[in-house]
Amino acid sequence: MRVTIFGATGLLGNALLREWRGDEIAGLASRDADIRSQEQVRKAIAERRPEWIVLAAAYTDVDGCETNRDLAFDVNCQGALHVAQAAAENGSRLLFLSTDYVFDGTKASPYEIDDPIAPQSVYGRSKADAEVRIREVLPTCCILRTSWVFGVGGKCFPDTILKLAASRKELDVVNDQRGCPTYTIDLARVIIHLCRKGATGTVHATNSGECTWFDFATEMVRSAGLDSLVRPTSSDKFVRPAKRPGYSVLSSASLQPYGIAVPPWQDASERYLNERRSSS
Repeated sequence: MRVTIFGATGLLGNALLREWRGDEIAGLASRDADIRSQEQVRKAIAERRPEWIVLAAAYTDVDGCETNRDLAFDVNCQGALHVAQAAAENGSRLLFLSTDYVFDGTKASPYEIDDPIAPQSVYGRSKADAEVRIREVLPTCCILRTSWVFGVGGKCFPDTILKLAASRKELDVVNDQRGCPTYTIDLARVIIHLCRKGATGTVHATNSGECTWFDFATEMVRSAGLDSLVRPTSSDKFVRPAKRPGYSVLSSASLQPYGIAVPPWQDASERYLNERRSSS
């Protein structure tokens, strides 16, 4: 199977390149093909003629999106549409990475794939609009929503927390936002499985279990053997440009038909720490 990955230098892209074996994989960075350019995207796909395209390229700075709305929509929505159109022209299948931020965070039980979307931030709206437009072009595409992605090789929440904990005696972390951490290695394995199974429609994929950012930070600091005290606080003490969903746990029910079970986030945290130590 020939596969082209857009966003190959990002956290997830790196994990996909490391984990994907037995198929013909082409990883593209923005310097190889800027998805904002329809011509560059068409050329890249026409040259490689992939059977599957994984679109992991995105502008993921949630707060940055608030002040750079045009850039957010150019990359996350129009760029995604360029890839979908080129995929349709080439007869390629497409898996598009979306986000828990398409939901408003007011639910009290895990979000199912058919729950109404109501994004509360520019980032969420750019991804939600992309979902709609991609489906219009490629009705058989696979849209994978995920959340709280972390991994080795770039900026992510655990990396920030561990660096702070190494230099501070106390850390304040919000305890009123609940979601599902997702380790790039586990997410990459899910994506590989879905492509090989010819997945269509919308799926939710995260590590199993749920927690708050405070819980996540506490587990990371404890597992790393650091002495920093992690203290719970509320979101109103850390005002950010973009509104975060208070609850964005994603249901795993959509993975069951594919026989996929993802390890708990605590197990993923341990493996992330081991990988982080090895890479350093």
